[in-house]
Amino acid sequence: MNLKEVKHRILSVKSTQKITSAMKLVSSAKLRRTQSAVENLRPYQYKLDGMLNTLLSGGVQGAGNELTAVREPKRVVLVTVSSDTGLCGAFNSNITRLMAATVNEHRSAGAEVVVYTVGKKMYDAVKRLGIEPCTALMPQAGSPRYNEVASVAYELVEQFRNGNIDKAELVYTRFESMSRLVPVTEPFLPLVPRVASSADESPCDGVIFEPGRIGLLEALLPKTIALHLFTSLLNSAVSEHASRMIAMQLATDNADELISELTLEYNKGRQQAITGEILDIVAGSAHEG
Repeated sequence: MNLKEVKHRILSVKSTQKITSAMKLVSSAKLRRTQSAVENLRPYQYKLDGMLNTLLSGGVQGAGNELTAVREPKRVVLVTVSSDTGLCGAFNSNITRLMAATVNEHRSAGAEVVVYTVGKKMYDAVKRLGIEPCTALMPQAGSPRYNEVASVAYELVEQFRNGNIDKAELVYTRFESMSRLVPVTEPFLPLVPRVASSADESPCDGVIFEPGRIGLLEALLPKTIALHLFTSLLNSAVSEHASRMIAMQLATDNADELISELTLEYNKGRQQAITGEILDIVAGSAHEG
């Protein structure tokens, strides 16, 4: 490249670096906000799980049995979560790969697979597998809203109760740390209550349930399932923002290195041009002398 092209390239890389740096800051702000939402939900989720476990441990017959009953999985629903946009490293490729493996696993077992997608990237990946995705669940992947998520959770609960589906699973990316984002498959339906150890203190010890255990259990089971789905989507959103922030930091660092290399190349070329001009002048002076 000549000096003009190198200078133009340096300006172009600096412009791109400003964009990646701004995207990193935006992702960092969204990450903190979403993490805060997850933290704020934990006390409520803990209390709800405790109430549910207390009710189920009471040996209530007939209440909620249809949501905890394990059936042969002839028709399976996968709720799969990705991002709507790219520029987030291997976040989407890792989760779509797990989705494809999960679909093939259920198909090989002879089950019919129905896929609900959250995020445009997952929608496109499911279409490439030759499956028509269910679009009933299409909130913004990076900022899920509880009312939208709960309505879909209740729809799946109703389908499970009616026997239209036998099993439902979540396929999403769990956030464990900034350096550990784990694609996972979790059971969604039938509901598997969290089993507390004997050393754990129940958050509902000494509570009197009114109007009764059966009525409360029938009300709490769908809410617990909806909360499970919502927290999983929030967890995936945290992973997305973390992955994008890391990717943009790497891009910014790479831009720094590229700018340094191009600046060195520009300075060398400029020095060579100056040296050439000096030699031409010296040679001309010697010739005249």
